Amino acid sequence: MHIAIAGNIGSGKTTLTNMLARHYGWTPRFESVEFNPYLEDFYADMSRWSFNLQIYFLNKRFKDVVDISKSIETIIQVRTIYEDARIFAPNLHEQGNMSDRDFQNYCDLFDLMMSLVKMPDLLIYLRSTIPNLVAQIQKRGREYEASIRIDYLQGLNDKYERWIADYKGKILIVDADHVKFENNPKDFQFITNQIDAELFGLFPFEQEKQIGKEVK
Repeated sequence: MHIAIAGNIGSGKTTLTNMLARHYGWTPRFESVEFNPYLEDFYADMSRWSFNLQIYFLNKRFKDVVDISKSIETIIQVRTIYEDARIFAPNLHEQGNMSDRDFQNYCDLFDLMMSLVKMPDLLIYLRSTIPNLVAQIQKRGREYEASIRIDYLQGLNDKYERWIADYKGKILIVDADHVKFENNPKDFQFITNQIDAELFGLFPFEQEKQIGKEVK
């Protein structure tokens, strides 16, 4: 199976991936962040490095998807190939940080890749407000993230919501502002209960479940 964790910068994707991998014995796949050769340059000058960064991510993500399709293990992946093309690249283009020419080139390449890509068996979306994202970004203290602007995060959030609203696959939505799975075992168990229901049929399936304030 292929499980994917989606969400904005600082929403808790890596933390939840680690926790679920340990809980279920799944194999985690993480983003190339610490060793990304473009990320620091990108945050310093988005217009200059946006196309390079997005092509780097698209290349890595496509390789991951191909590898996952060949694996006999259950893989849990941080961020999907769809987020690069439906959220990050369009946000950069709309904010004037990626040219029309580069954006069209990127989209053409993505569309070609989509003919070979299968959707995850389950998508878990970590929904978060801007204040919560900012707090989490500041907490982890990555120097290159210190220059991230609020309007950049808000643009990403808006596109995430539009993408999720039209998503056709199996999905769980977690309210990351209120579900503190990292520090609250009951919140984490609530998430795993919903995953068990979706993947293993322990409870009646519903197309979308939103895990949020009702947990409290």
